[in-house]
Amino acid sequence: MATALILLAAGLGSRMNSDRQKVLHEIAGAPLLAHALRSGMTLEPERVVVVAGHGAEAVGAAAADWVPDAQVVIQAEQLGTGHAVAQAREALADFAGDAVVLYGDTPLLRPETLAAMTRARAEHDIVVLGFEAADPARYGRLLTEGDSLIRIVEWKDASPEERDITLCNSGLLCADAQTLLSLVGDLSNDNVSGEYYLTDVPALARAQGLTATVVRCDEAETLGVNTRADLAAAEAAFQAGARTGMMAEGVTMTAPETVFLAFDTVIGRETLVEPNVVFGPGVTVESGATIRAFSHLEGCHVSRGGVVGPYARLRPGAELAENVRIGNFVEVKNAQIAEGAKVNHLSYIGDADIGPKTNIGAGTITCNYDGVFKHRTKIGAGAFIGSNTMLVAPVTVGADAMTASGSVITSDVPAGDLALARSKQVNKPGLARRLMETLRARKRTGG
Repeated sequence: MATALILLAAGLGSRMNSDRQKVLHEIAGAPLLAHALRSGMTLEPERVVVVAGHGAEAVGAAAADWVPDAQVVIQAEQLGTGHAVAQAREALADFAGDAVVLYGDTPLLRPETLAAMTRARAEHDIVVLGFEAADPARYGRLLTEGDSLIRIVEWKDASPEERDITLCNSGLLCADAQTLLSLVGDLSNDNVSGEYYLTDVPALARAQGLTATVVRCDEAETLGVNTRADLAAAEAAFQAGARTGMMAEGVTMTAPETVFLAFDTVIGRETLVEPNVVFGPGVTVESGATIRAFSHLEGCHVSRGGVVGPYARLRPGAELAENVRIGNFVEVKNAQIAEGAKVNHLSYIGDADIGPKTNIGAGTITCNYDGVFKHRTKIGAGAFIGSNTMLVAPVTVGADAMTASGSVITSDVPAGDLALARSKQVNKPGLARRLMETLRARKRTGG
């Protein structure tokens, strides 16, 4: 059965107190709507329709980053969730298959739950996702008889007896697309809010002789983000689940609660991650590596046996081959570092190609930016770069070459050569003592 996703992302999210649309706020380095789309895409949908309203251009652009062929439709007035789904009518006019309604502010839904909903669709016309709430609060309640869903009642419209029900509505719904679009077209706004509720669809369907049922999930999956506190709770829930999954796959975390992962972090088994490490988007760490404390990685690749940190930063484009060592207070950006090379202390390596078995001394800097253009530094295999060397790119240091400590290298160094590029030292006898005496006297007199 073909599937279409209808992602509702039109709300302003005023309780976020932000100039940015609610669904564009991030957890684990990705917008909320991206997490919802990521789960939805596991259904391999043929169509994706994003219903946008406030900030539609920005919302549409963000959705396209994750689903390039997503179609954006506009809900000019926010008249309820049923009205929002109705905006997909034209986009799905020729679609034959099921539609799954998702919410851009509900980022923690598991793909397994969506799969369960689509399986239930084989036996029922309408499938609603529900959960047993520890504190039902103001959630809509699901009224059932056996496996059948009779209707959904919003809290504000519910009787005291109905408010005692703990089976609550998540908002997600699955149905035949054309049936769903027909039903939302028949919705009434005769309720306390004057809105067209998607929650009225099951009762309306039953009145037309159709069936409805509930698929249950854990309450944590249904967490919707409406406030900054909700955003923090969603981040915490994502991180807890991601860490647990990593450790189950053989990753060691000595203080997992201090490690932060991105939505796409990949870490191989037998890797050690020490405390207070942050993984930004786009990081792959192969098996058997060590990421030491207080390091920050984004957009990079660490191969087997690599050691990074402590207090290291790997920026986008950093490619570390096997058994590379990146030490404390080292930053690497857009650089290829070959097998067995070492950059152990206090260095910046940007826009560079570092050969195998090369040793980069403490305080080395590749001077890659001239204020307009970036230039590349190339260092051959087995080279030894002395401490406090400035490599002014573009420049090449050949295999087995050396640079003397404190050198400023502005010309290529042939293979096997030693480059010395520093001024001759001159000592001025007694000048330091006389200079300090003069300065102290000036300070005493206020001069």
